[in-house]
Amino acid sequence: MVKVREDVVVNPDGQLDLDRWIHHIEAQTHLQDVEQFRRACRTAAEIDLQAVQDDRLWAPGASSFKTGCEMAQVLVELHLDQASLVAAILYRAVREEKVGLEAIRADFGDEVANLIDGVQQMAAISAIHHPLKGNVLGQSQGQLDNVRKMLVTMIDDVRVALIKLAERTCAIRAVKDAPAEKRMRVAREVFDIYAPLAHRLGIGHIKWELEDLSFRYLHESAYKKIAKLLDEKRLARDSYIGRVLKTLEDELQDAGIEGELTGRAKHIYSIWRKMRRKGIDFSQVYDVRAVRILVPEVRDCYAALGIVHSLWRHIPNEFDDYIANPKENGYQSLHTAVVGPEGKVMEVQIRTHKMHEEAELGVCAHWLYKGMDQGNKSSGYDAKINWLRQVLDWQEDLGDLSGLADHLKTDVSSDRVYVFTPEGHVVDLPQGATPVDFAYRVHTEVGHACRGARVNGRIVPLTYPLKTGEQVFILTSNNPAPSRDWLNPSLGYIQTSRARAKVTHWFKLQDHDRNVADGRAILEDEFKRLSIHELDLTELAAKVNYHSAEDMYAAVGAGDLRPTHVANVAQQMLEPRDRQLDLKLVRDRKKIYDTESDIQIQGVGKLKTQVAKCCKPLPGDPIGGYITVGRGVTVHRQDCITFLNLRELEPNRIIEVSWGGKQESVYPVDIEIEAYDRSGLLRDITQVLTASRSNVLALNTITNPDDNTATMTVTVEISSLEQLARLLAQIRNLSNIVDVRRKRK
Repeated sequence: MVKVREDVVVNPDGQLDLDRWIHHIEAQTHLQDVEQFRRACRTAAEIDLQAVQDDRLWAPGASSFKTGCEMAQVLVELHLDQASLVAAILYRAVREEKVGLEAIRADFGDEVANLIDGVQQMAAISAIHHPLKGNVLGQSQGQLDNVRKMLVTMIDDVRVALIKLAERTCAIRAVKDAPAEKRMRVAREVFDIYAPLAHRLGIGHIKWELEDLSFRYLHESAYKKIAKLLDEKRLARDSYIGRVLKTLEDELQDAGIEGELTGRAKHIYSIWRKMRRKGIDFSQVYDVRAVRILVPEVRDCYAALGIVHSLWRHIPNEFDDYIANPKENGYQSLHTAVVGPEGKVMEVQIRTHKMHEEAELGVCAHWLYKGMDQGNKSSGYDAKINWLRQVLDWQEDLGDLSGLADHLKTDVSSDRVYVFTPEGHVVDLPQGATPVDFAYRVHTEVGHACRGARVNGRIVPLTYPLKTGEQVFILTSNNPAPSRDWLNPSLGYIQTSRARAKVTHWFKLQDHDRNVADGRAILEDEFKRLSIHELDLTELAAKVNYHSAEDMYAAVGAGDLRPTHVANVAQQMLEPRDRQLDLKLVRDRKKIYDTESDIQIQGVGKLKTQVAKCCKPLPGDPIGGYITVGRGVTVHRQDCITFLNLRELEPNRIIEVSWGGKQESVYPVDIEIEAYDRSGLLRDITQVLTASRSNVLALNTITNPDDNTATMTVTVEISSLEQLARLLAQIRNLSNIVDVRRKRK
């Protein structure tokens, strides 16, 4: 554990020797302004002394100054900067209302004050976690405001979350002699909220300490039992590990690998969790005996792994390559379990020094804040901060904030994306939102003037789906005017109702005659592509609830009426004469369902199916089928070792299967494409067809070398007119396409 070293910095009277402590801090980190740091310590000490004299202590014997120093010591170990250390030292004094935040701002500046303010707002988590305290549920709007402010602050400066982690670390250390009720309350909060947060930020040594201390108070008997078992075997284990390290050290030196070897202590909570998860006894926990090897380069990791496996037999299914496949919090290492000397099983972890620093410090190993060189950011840092940004969906999705612990414990499955403006502000949008949606989210006038976009410095189409963490710059025109194509859902320019409403409103304000002309052009183009002819426009207008064809055109031109809706109604009008999508040629995709397993087999008749006993797939798992001799199709998980071996040995017996679902009716439709011939044209068209998941029944191409044109006829299976419209629009957007339309027989 990281604590203020009392034997070094405490006077005989029990008081902190400030000069010696500051010297102790300077030996561990660089202080940019030692005098400011010293002044912060003296200020906190004087405030604490005055509180004692005024009998304003928040608890008997409590010292906000000592707690602040302990928090600062934790942050020093996390390699944080001076502003964070100063904020930690002063935080408890502000939290306990011994001094006002504005006084701190005046004396120590905005940066320190903003950090303290952000950590104070995170106190909302404690209130949420204890909904019966202070009638929190009756103050839900105030709590929402606090959480919003907290989350925005965390996004702007991750140091706030790290200072809060330090504060909770000191809190759970301090409750050792507190009443049982308080120990349980603090332990539950730390276990549910802050240990998972430390894990998500990749700060291994803080996470392990918080888990062990919380476990100690929440499950005291189990903790003591495992601690006793570890202590009983400690001497024998240490002697054993010492012999293993000597063997490994000699082998690594012979191979020319510079390795740093240590025995690794297994944490009590992780031992208990593994015993519970696997249903095993303490003696079957392999990694109680564990060795860690640190090497300079990644190639040395795999070379060291080869040496370990050459010395001792490795245990099947107990090898994990987290270097090639890092954990979600960025953790990288090789883990293997081997049968070591004397037939005892032990775990070996192998990683580079850089990976080890990342595992111990996580986001703190390379944290950045606003104003620093953006080129220094690492992908690990970005991944962790992106996760913090995604947690913003609490404020919109939860309402009742009691689910906060679950969101911290698990990956956030958000249907929102969070992108940056050029100034670094965060904008949240629905999944699939485009640069046009972003432009209207920033400002209506920016949306109207949008003509292009750069994402992370490169030009992208206006239909590009934005992703979390990207920075978006909108290219604007001096003559604001949205495009009418933006209102066509088949083209995919707009995904949000806000942007669509803004564009629709703009066109409503334009001249009526222009709306009529534009609406007529839009509908004529849509009818041409879908081969819809010989319409009674007055009847069509009445069916879409307009008095005349002119009113219908004006509504389409203004964006009040979607052209796809008009096309659908027009198709229904023609149905008696020209059955919609040639209904007589309807063919259902051949999907046979097993009534017992609800498994769907494509392309074959009804076959008996059975679930493989080796992997026991469940609905939702990716699955594949193997045709047995006389027993039908056996269904395996796609990652099943047995299935992978069968796929390699007998690929002709592997068949595509999926979990049963609603049977889909499809219709063959002929599409005619006219284009100027070029290299890759057919490839691009087939890629569009593949991406749309349209089954191609036939494709014919005729090339005219005289004018370098190509005419293609493609027969595809379509489930709806909307799907056909989208497919035609996507093909039309390809380069060199002259025209694309449905071909009537």
